[in-house]
Amino acid sequence: MRQILILLFLLFGAAPALAEDRVVYHIDDYAEQALKGLRNIRNHVDAAPDVKIVVVAHGDGVDFLFEGARDPKTGVEYGPLIADLKTRGVTFEVCQITMKRRNLTKEKFVMEADFTPSGVARIAQLQFRDHYAYIKP
Repeated sequence: MRQILILLFLLFGAAPALAEDRVVYHIDDYAEQALKGLRNIRNHVDAAPDVKIVVVAHGDGVDFLFEGARDPKTGVEYGPLIADLKTRGVTFEVCQITMKRRNLTKEKFVMEADFTPSGVARIAQLQFRDHYAYIKP
């Protein structure tokens, strides 16, 4: 499909807009995915500094974005990793449906967190409308 689009752009004299890689990382289980995901994202940004990364968390995945949250296996605090990645352009989005279901307020989350009405809808939007690659650590 991408090759067809490129061919169409070339046939009509326009260059394709492929300036940056775009990736959505999907976190729905913080205990199993968060630390691994944050390390993968750090490595990803190190290797491709121009990459655009959005991390979408829903369900139990939002817990790593709580203020003071730590990895349950290693005790590593997530906050400094999140803050560093945010300065490097990574966006972290929390599902507001999850927040409502679990009776969570925005004050519970790190200041780097942004909020989206629906985590799964946001992932679909990023993949299909905005052409982000999908990674689930």
